[in-house]
Amino acid sequence: MPDLWLPGAQRIDVGDHAPTDSTYPAKAIAHITWDKNATAAHPQDQVPYGNLQEWFGRNPDGKPSAPHLLWSPFTGAFTQFFPANSRSKSLVDLSGGTRTNRAGTVVIQIESHFFPYCRVGGKVYARLVDTPCTGWATLNAWVRSWGVPDTWPMGRPVDFTSHRNEHVWETQGGWYGHQQVPENTHQDPGSWPQFTGAPPKAKVSLAHVVAAARRDPGLPQGGTTYKAEVLVVERALQAEGLLSATWVDGSFGTKTKTAYSAWQRRCGYSGPDADGIPGRDSLTRLGARHGFTVV
Repeated sequence: MPDLWLPGAQRIDVGDHAPTDSTYPAKAIAHITWDKNATAAHPQDQVPYGNLQEWFGRNPDGKPSAPHLLWSPFTGAFTQFFPANSRSKSLVDLSGGTRTNRAGTVVIQIESHFFPYCRVGGKVYARLVDTPCTGWATLNAWVRSWGVPDTWPMGRPVDFTSHRNEHVWETQGGWYGHQQVPENTHQDPGSWPQFTGAPPKAKVSLAHVVAAARRDPGLPQGGTTYKAEVLVVERALQAEGLLSATWVDGSFGTKTKTAYSAWQRRCGYSGPDADGIPGRDSLTRLGARHGFTVV
């Protein structure tokens, strides 16, 4: 399992952990703290990072809106308030709706310590992408390790206008700006850095995963045949909302077969063609969505 806590982040665990809804695909939500309303004509000094740590981590008024992570794009500092497998609280979540804070195998929320036209070290920054974005590669890699694909289903934020589509939100994994989340009215983050440091595409042998799917269910719990390649497939199934993180262990056991069968049905197969044993077409489609190639 990936690290529940971002390595190197300061940890202020606010408690009140709660599960996410694994019927939805993995997501990350990009926010900015937007502490002041500055303008190009009237920039304002950045709020101290420690103020936001205290607000989200210890203040009784701030804790109910705490994200997973507070990130300084100027220093690369991180503070984490919830483990990755818990919901956090930075989104409006209306009763009877899509449960925005929980709608994914993970819903990792990041508050970047930034507001437009903030002044840091005598320099004014109009957009988040104008900052050094220190630490972004580390953050991007950690979020990716939780099965969140490097994609913006609603488009990478480039301004402060809202674009929301509940169907896209519920069915597609990846990164969303706060301005793209149903039931919410905020318009941030306005911009966000490009994905960086993506690893080369993994290669998965169809013959190997078929062998694992036939052999692993009969082994003792957690037994593996081709662990590394099965992990690639399981992480993709997790990102699709079909497999709980608990079972992402490299064993193509009954839970993974059930999840893969659901993926086959999603691809249009049925009956014996959706038996949970990978075929080239369904595996290639899964790889195309989640960055691996089938050999």
